[in-house]
Amino acid sequence: MRILWVATKAPHPPVDGGRLLLGRSLEALAEAGHEVRLVAPVDPLRSDPRTTAGALAAVCSPRLVEARPRPAWRALLGSSRRPVTIARHSSEAVRRAVAEELAVGSFAAVIAEQLQALPQCSAAAASGVPLVLRAQNVESDIWRAAAGSWPAAALFRGEAARLARWEGEAVRRAALVLALTGGDAERLRELGGPASRVETLSAPFPAELPSGAPLAGDPPVVLFGSGDWGPNRAGAAWFLASAWPGVERAVPGAVLHVFGFPCRAAPRVLPHPAPADSAAAFPPGAVLVVPLRVASGLRMKALEAWARGVPVIARPEAAADLPREAARRAGDVAGFATGVASLRLPGPRAAAVEAGRRRLRDHHDPGRFAERLTALLADLPRTPPA
Repeated sequence: MRILWVATKAPHPPVDGGRLLLGRSLEALAEAGHEVRLVAPVDPLRSDPRTTAGALAAVCSPRLVEARPRPAWRALLGSSRRPVTIARHSSEAVRRAVAEELAVGSFAAVIAEQLQALPQCSAAAASGVPLVLRAQNVESDIWRAAAGSWPAAALFRGEAARLARWEGEAVRRAALVLALTGGDAERLRELGGPASRVETLSAPFPAELPSGAPLAGDPPVVLFGSGDWGPNRAGAAWFLASAWPGVERAVPGAVLHVFGFPCRAAPRVLPHPAPADSAAAFPPGAVLVVPLRVASGLRMKALEAWARGVPVIARPEAAADLPREAARRAGDVAGFATGVASLRLPGPRAAAVEAGRRRLRDHHDPGRFAERLTALLADLPRTPPA
């Protein structure tokens, strides 16, 4: 099967969950013998398009367009009705590239990776190729949950309302919507109405991967994520200021390794740049902490942690769709301290990792992902080109 996949960012390097999800999806399809043409923007100030294209060549045929997201303030000033996050990622250059691909190639479907990629896929309707939205999360719910104190709360609620209208329209317009979790699928059906077609398709991930090189600490505690996303920054700041001092007192040998977030080095806090190879953030004997308080979708870093033999401690909001035996909940500062103390012990650690890997085998097998996705796409009706 030949698929045109449109994204708002290239999946290499896999420095955040969205990139990791897309990269693993392309890998699963390539292993199953399918062909994907990927169209995605690349910010030339942050990565070399040629290096990125070379890294992706084994899993897809990449067409990378040099483009940068608009600054949030410019998107806000330039769009009174469009959600800011949609306006930020709208790209005429990517839209033209998608139209050119549809004009010269034959595809079973166009897949828009996230809501923000949909405006770039407008040529799908004219070509008669089914348009599929893969929703990594429910955007409007994230903005609503992120509303802080006044006056920021009013801005966030207004953006959430605009996004809910856009999501509802997108769900109704797409031939198929793919959600990562059952909860997200139910919410998207509410937004789109009874006629919408929404299916749950779990993220693909191998059950076992090698761990990275050793890091200091007994245990090394890892805080890993993209500092570009506001809820990630807020969760990291809370953990560093509030939870980590309690972990230090409870586990005297623990050392915190912070990947991707700016922070001040201390005797037991070591900052690292976002790694080109994500394995570096999962050393032997480590514990991954996920302090997100605003979350939707699925925590891809938890899947990678299990595959690389690392147990997970997460706030309840971040662990909502993860099995309790594999992802320990920590609702407060004390929860993270007791969790790290427990998971440095061989028995609890091995049990948590095995439960996570069992979850990967049962729900995230890459072969089953590719088989189900292509079956869903093959079942979509095609319409005559306009």
